[in-house]
Amino acid sequence: MKKFISTIQNIFKIEDLRRRIVYTILLILVYRLGSFIVLPGIDANLLINSDFSQQSQEGLLGLLNIFSGGAFGNASVFALGIMPYISASIVIQLLGMMVPYFQRLQREGESGRRKMNQLTRYLTIVILAVQAPAYLMNLQSQIPAQAFLLGAPTSIWNVVFSGFGFSSIIILIGGTMFVMWLGERITDRGIGNGISLIITVGIVARLPFAFLAEAGSRINESTGSILMLIVELIVLMLVFAVTIALVQGTRKIPVQYAKRIVGNKQYGGVRQYIPLKINAAGVMPIIFAQALMFIPLMFSGFSATQGMAAALSNPVGFWYNFISAILVIVFTYFYTAVTVNPNMMAEEMKKNGGFIPGVKPGKKTAEYLDNIMSRITLPGSIFLAIIAILPAFAMLLNINNQFAYFYGGTSLLIMVGVVLDTLQQIESHLLNRHYDGLMKTGRLKGRNG
Repeated sequence: MKKFISTIQNIFKIEDLRRRIVYTILLILVYRLGSFIVLPGIDANLLINSDFSQQSQEGLLGLLNIFSGGAFGNASVFALGIMPYISASIVIQLLGMMVPYFQRLQREGESGRRKMNQLTRYLTIVILAVQAPAYLMNLQSQIPAQAFLLGAPTSIWNVVFSGFGFSSIIILIGGTMFVMWLGERITDRGIGNGISLIITVGIVARLPFAFLAEAGSRINESTGSILMLIVELIVLMLVFAVTIALVQGTRKIPVQYAKRIVGNKQYGGVRQYIPLKINAAGVMPIIFAQALMFIPLMFSGFSATQGMAAALSNPVGFWYNFISAILVIVFTYFYTAVTVNPNMMAEEMKKNGGFIPGVKPGKKTAEYLDNIMSRITLPGSIFLAIIAILPAFAMLLNINNQFAYFYGGTSLLIMVGVVLDTLQQIESHLLNRHYDGLMKTGRLKGRNG
């Protein structure tokens, strides 16, 4: 306890770190406040007791509600959350692999990155222009007509062209763009990882409600209620431990640097290691997969009840989980190929006089690194796919739907990854100013460390 208090005091002694933390907390409070501001023209009291409130707690919409921190179920100005921006980012990254224009932008450095970010924002608006009317139509079908103070929309045309519908669409689009801006501000002037941190805050905000709902359902059971709840918590802790191991697991490749003598000083001649991560793609494959799984639901107006759209919207169904697992494995390889460039690593090693013992520099080194990445990515992708579908198994074991989402999937990986990254950044600030780190022994490693 004394160590913890001392660490908190050291954190707030560093002016730059203190300013960044306070700035981040203030922007997060703004985001959480907006999650409870209901769209103008809707009676919040009638919304709470409607079918829509129940619908937003179950299935794929329940997952979307968790990502938005409950804003989706509250019909708030931030109801569509940050997922449209994530979907747009996925499309732009895919185009960067296939379209020459986007490939050229990727090679242009900072100016190209700015252009791609701008295109991502424009595409986000296009996606929002489709999702916002679909969200309002689903809202109209799930809540009482008297909940619409200005009259309920009766068709897609009425949603778009009525005063309430048009203004609500503009507000929903503006809400998501404002959340994007908050994320960018946190990245630039806060403690970093703005978009991921906003998603994490939304997820963590739902955790107490999910736990209370699960505890309440277990306590109401006639036998074995407390024991089952304890077992669930133990299993949850084990899943957290395995996830941390997956996030931080690395394969160290030894690199020997040749000796160089400059004047009276000797450089090189030491052995270092290249840490190749087992899960170099992080949480992105699950986000990519789930964003694609949202597409049938989006085109069915958020209310798929039959056909293929219903099968792909059932989080405990076979086809939903099978396709999700395959997509996670495929996107893990794809994203690893995008982010890890063996040729560039081999060239950098060659320039600095480094070589892998027993491997020729240049092309042979690139092939060696590529083979190692392919081998360690396979088990990493399989474990990632298992984590992605763990919530389905939790639901099949009669765990509350809201609480089951914390047993795996994007919710768990984002929480673990973002918390580790944030703690690592705080520890870096402490160590740079000669304070003790957050741990008594060793160094804290984030997803990138």
